[in-house]
Formats: sequence, C-alpha cells, structure tokens
Amino acid sequence: MSRLPSLGPRGEGWVIAQSVLFWFIAATGALGPSWSGPVRGVTSVVGAILIAAGAVQAVRGVRDLRHAFTPLPRPRDGAELVETGVYARVRHPIYGGIIAVAFGWGLLAASPVTVALALVLAGLFYLKSRREEAWLVTRYPGYAAYRTRTRRLIPWIG
Repeated sequence: MSRLPSLGPRGEGWVIAQSVLFWFIAATGALGPSWSGPVRGVTSVVGAILIAAGAVQAVRGVRDLRHAFTPLPRPRDGAELVETGVYARVRHPIYGGIIAVAFGWGLLAASPVTVALALVLAGLFYLKSRREEAWLVTRYPGYAAYRTRTRRLIPWIG
C-alpha cells in the first residue's frame, strides 16, 4: 500500500494538480525568451525534438490503452492490464511523453521558469505513478512482475 494520498476516490486531486501545472507551463513559456543567440538555436531544435518525441510517446500510450485509458490514477473497473505496444517498454508512457513535451516547450520558448516547472511536473508524475502503481498491484496479479521488467516513465531512463 502506498503512503501517498489518494486525493479522491479515483485520484481526482492528482489530475487537478497536473492541470494547474499544465496551465502554468503553457503560460510561462509564452512570456518570451530569456536567452538568445546560438544557444537559443540549439535549445529550439532540442525542444522541438522533445515535443515531437513526447507527443508520439503519449499518443501511443493513449492508443495502446484503448478503452482502459483514464487520466485518473485508479484503473477503470473491468480494464485489463496492457503490457504490449509502448507499454512493453515503459509503464507510464503518457506521463513520460507529457514530461518530454513540457521540457521541450521550456527549451523552445527559452524559458528557465518553464523548464523549472517541467521539473516540478516530472516530480508530480513520479509521485502520481507511485500512487497509481499501488492500485495497479492490488488490481492485477501480474503487475509486480511487469514492473520489474519495464521502465517507469521514459523507455531509456529508469
């Protein structure tokens, strides 16, 4: 059992917190660049790549979950454990993809505040995934084994 709070019967508070962070990330990135010159060119390219890669990972995660998808951390009643597609490599591809998009937006916008908020978002998704996994391990007998063979948020990063 997780010591992390449920924040609602299905984890609604986690979704509210991430939604607030999404708005702050979008808004701070739109305030204007904090750096320029050759560094800005490099961070713009890296940012665009992160946005594209993160979007692909998140969309694949939604697609591979099909009807089991929910933004809430408690799994849907009757949903089956998905271990195929992108889920064969990572347990929470949607969270990882959104984190990559947030960092990419911060780099593309040349906003240190946005990059810092992307770090906060990464921490929030890490904690949300731990809360979610406490529910998943009680719901699905095979989840503990699945967890040992796959990464948490991003395929090539633990």
